Amino acid sequence: MGRAFEFRKARKMKRWDMMSKQFTRIGKEIVMAVKSGGPDPDTNARLRVCIQNAKGVNMPKDRVEAAIKRAQGKEESDYSEVVYEGYGPHGVAVLVETATDNVNRTVANVRMHFNRTGGELGRTGQFDFIFERKGVFHLNGEGLDMEELELDLIDFGLESIDKDEEENEIIIQTSFGDFGAMQKALEERGLHVKTSELQRYPTVLKELTPEQQEDMTKLLDRLEEDDDVQAVYHNMKEDAGDDE
Repeated sequence: MGRAFEFRKARKMKRWDMMSKQFTRIGKEIVMAVKSGGPDPDTNARLRVCIQNAKGVNMPKDRVEAAIKRAQGKEESDYSEVVYEGYGPHGVAVLVETATDNVNRTVANVRMHFNRTGGELGRTGQFDFIFERKGVFHLNGEGLDMEELELDLIDFGLESIDKDEEENEIIIQTSFGDFGAMQKALEERGLHVKTSELQRYPTVLKELTPEQQEDMTKLLDRLEEDDDVQAVYHNMKEDAGDDE
């Protein structure tokens, strides 16, 4: 499952494109973290994760510091995290995570993206049986023994462990409920975590023809280019050999 996840994530990140989109997404996460838990990463675990992920995508330190400072100002917008669910073309389930300072604008835009590509926005919660949340950690693999690491972390919710030889990364997966425990365990061991995040996995996949996949890609592209969208998940089965 680890490698399948890595392929899906690689495709997603390719569509997200450019660093600026990643920086904007993480900048919003930093603002939300500071507003909910304060500006000190030593006492704000959510902010520590944001800063760690910012380093993982090479976000400049001054941009991180500016986002933290901005979040403390009264003029900075409060972002709401809203999840939208709907069916894309050909009956593919699509789940959209957003961070917005204007819910009316965001829902209107998300509905428009669905409608203009042959899909339909649905009700929140309708896909609870289709997607499950997992915690995913990318570690610098240098000097780490996978077998020893697996034994050491099994009590903290480790579900799977894999290695990306090309990137020299060890990829750890946990359940949603064990994300915090694993984060703490990795921090206590001084391991170099490059990124950590919660991902949604489809439990049921839908097969489409290449032409139908192109229809779905139009919707995914529109959603992922939207400034309010943080992440998009779907249950379309993708060919691991296809490099769009």
